[in-house]
Amino acid sequence: MDPVEQMRENWRAKAREVGKEFVAPRASEIDAKGVFSWEIVDEFARCGFLRLLIPKQYGGEEGDITSFCLIVEELARYCASSALLVVVQAVGTMPVALGGSEELKERVLTRLAKEKGLICFCLTEPEFGSDAASIRTKAILEGDSYRINGRKCFITNGGVSDFYTVFTTTQPDRRIEGITGFVIEKGTPGLSVGKIEEKMGIRGSNTTEVILDDVRVPVTQRIGDEGVGWWLMMRTLNRSRPAIGAMAVGVAQGAIDYLTRYGQQKGWFTKKEIPSPYLLEMADMMVEIEASRAIVYKSAQMMDEKAKGIPVQMFSAMAKYFASDIAMKVTTNAIQMLQWEGLTRKHPLERMMRDAKVIQIFEGTNQIQRVVVAHNLLKR
Repeated sequence: MDPVEQMRENWRAKAREVGKEFVAPRASEIDAKGVFSWEIVDEFARCGFLRLLIPKQYGGEEGDITSFCLIVEELARYCASSALLVVVQAVGTMPVALGGSEELKERVLTRLAKEKGLICFCLTEPEFGSDAASIRTKAILEGDSYRINGRKCFITNGGVSDFYTVFTTTQPDRRIEGITGFVIEKGTPGLSVGKIEEKMGIRGSNTTEVILDDVRVPVTQRIGDEGVGWWLMMRTLNRSRPAIGAMAVGVAQGAIDYLTRYGQQKGWFTKKEIPSPYLLEMADMMVEIEASRAIVYKSAQMMDEKAKGIPVQMFSAMAKYFASDIAMKVTTNAIQMLQWEGLTRKHPLERMMRDAKVIQIFEGTNQIQRVVVAHNLLKR
């Protein structure tokens, strides 16, 4: 096995062990209480999951997108809320790593890697959902600092993060060419957290409003030049959507794993019908899960190989929406197979179905991902 494959296999094995031994026993409680788990943060930090995509020179692991997806998939088999922690940390980090000054990287990435810090990604606003070009949070340059005003919503890890990667408009009339990113530290005057959302699924992640009221941010905390924020966002989301797809694959795989164990206990597969109707339906589910897994890791491979002339944005979008649609289908059918029992909290399937629904919506709804694919088809 070559060194890269060995590295990936090591991450997979570690995530599988942590998922089974540490995450699984806590998954039901995390969902039932809907409370952010600092135990999970400590364990993931210890394992290196939270510094995975940070370059080694800043204390990170410098892992690749395929390793990122493998870790997320393995954790999501047991708890999507816990897997999302790894995703959000990477999404908040990537704009800084991709476009930040050396001073900003040293300050932010080093602290995240060495002090178990958390970072979040602030894009969505109340006035728009997936239309990122319509950002209204405004940053105005005044001397050697910016004054930022606006409101973000549905921000994962709002209120628990040490740093906030915030996207604003510095030139509203220029639309995407006027978008600029900043890193804002917790405790900065004017930065506050609004309501905490009570979600139907992925309830163990903290999802809040983030309010910016005359927040003063030095120019040194701007991520790159003015107007490059859109491209940093897109480069980040293209890299993170395969991991969202991997999360969906993990949820679907977790559902069929559970269904297989339950069916064996109930004797579904030893009845006179050969093969069992239950088994035939599960075979269809498994085919769709493997198809999802294939497109997720194809898109991750493209990112890792920096494929030229290939529409990586299209494959990233396909990975996210196809895998999450399949996760929704698999978890719904799994509940149907358990009949009334599937509706009860005695089984984790109803939690998995609620989590799958959230995955279809966040990080760009599946409808938006289809639009991305359609546009890329025309380009081709």
